[in-house]
Amino acid sequence: MLSTWSHAVRPLVARRISAVRRYSSVNSAALAERVQRVLTAKTESGLTYDDLAGKLGVTNTYAAQLLLGQAKLKPDTAEKLKAALPSISALDLQAMQYEFPMRTFDDDLQKEPNVYRTYEAIMHNGEGIKAIINEQCGDGIMSAIDFYLDVGTTTGKHGEKRVVITFNGKFLPFIEQTSDDNGAKSPRD
Repeated sequence: MLSTWSHAVRPLVARRISAVRRYSSVNSAALAERVQRVLTAKTESGLTYDDLAGKLGVTNTYAAQLLLGQAKLKPDTAEKLKAALPSISALDLQAMQYEFPMRTFDDDLQKEPNVYRTYEAIMHNGEGIKAIINEQCGDGIMSAIDFYLDVGTTTGKHGEKRVVITFNGKFLPFIEQTSDDNGAKSPRD
């Protein structure tokens, strides 16, 4: 049934959407409604984000980002998502594949304690993180594009549950901007 849906709908969707690629935040009300429908489908499935990640072959954080409209759904993953969340609609799957996400956040999100504490931990340790990255990799940054994020738990030495957040990003060295290496013509020429 999934194959039939995919092969029947994908060409129609591709033709219809090819002329009109949209940014999902252009209509934030529509995005919010879609997110609610998709999260309802997740709830109905009884799957956790870890379960869903395993079925999709992605990290748990990426699975969450897909459902929250913060990542673009690839066609192969769409088939797996439909199998994992049978009540998700074809229109929602279509939107998740063909709309470009606006990877942003509402400023109020930082007021949420989990988000704020994570931000606080990064800011508190940011200078040390930068120093270690520079010491181990050189002058550059960690990519947030070629990047994986995974959230899990472990047990501490006193038996307490502890949160483990793994950031895995490609190192991008800063370059010396020599004129000989610049492939673009100078605006002064």
